[in-house]
Amino acid sequence: MERKIFQLGDVVQMKKQHPCGSNEMEIIRMGMDIRIKCVGCQHSVLIPRAKFEKNMKKVLRSTLPPEEASDGVN
Repeated sequence: MERKIFQLGDVVQMKKQHPCGSNEMEIIRMGMDIRIKCVGCQHSVLIPRAKFEKNMKKVLRSTLPPEEASDGVN
């Protein structure tokens, strides 16, 4: 199973879209829970890390430099 790497400030695509119609979320807080902010309407939601990892599709824009973002965890 491939592990998706994400960090604070990344914009991620979620499986389900927000009621405003956008499925892009920015990570604004990380810990046991993760706070994400909708890119479309700026609404923020706090969700458990496990639920976030399950519902995240992919990282769209990363704050990591390109050479570090390409290094996968096996």
